[in-house]
Amino acid sequence: MRTFDFAPLLRSSIGFENLNRLVDLATRGEGDAYPPYNIEKVAEDAYRISMATAGFTRDELDITAQDNVLTITGRAVEAADGDKREFLHRGIGKRAFERRFQLADTIRVTGASYTDGLLNIELVREVPEHKKPRTIAIDGQSPTLEAVIDERQAA
Repeated sequence: MRTFDFAPLLRSSIGFENLNRLVDLATRGEGDAYPPYNIEKVAEDAYRISMATAGFTRDELDITAQDNVLTITGRAVEAADGDKREFLHRGIGKRAFERRFQLADTIRVTGASYTDGLLNIELVREVPEHKKPRTIAIDGQSPTLEAVIDERQAA
């Protein structure tokens, strides 16, 4: 009962492409849990994604934000020939990864830092003025059709 067929609902929708994509992402699920991450709210409109990337250098990590998708990629670079290392036990995973986060239209990436094996990505929610809630005054009279026509002719 984990698979739902939303095709009949989405077939007749126009202008809801983001909703279609979100439903598709939600029903697919997430396969790999590597690397682990936290998402925290640090202020009213500020968020932080902290990702455990122990063993990676800054040059091996790539962060890209495009079309409301934040993509974090880690590619392990092979050691130089003169720096051969022999591991007796290798418990720190350093395999290549790609992690994607779906961002809302109002979320913007403001920066990133890398300290103590944690990659921190700062996000901010910026709601445009036209999308903020506003109070509509009720004056008791509605404009008549004649008043609307007169205003249009005057313009």
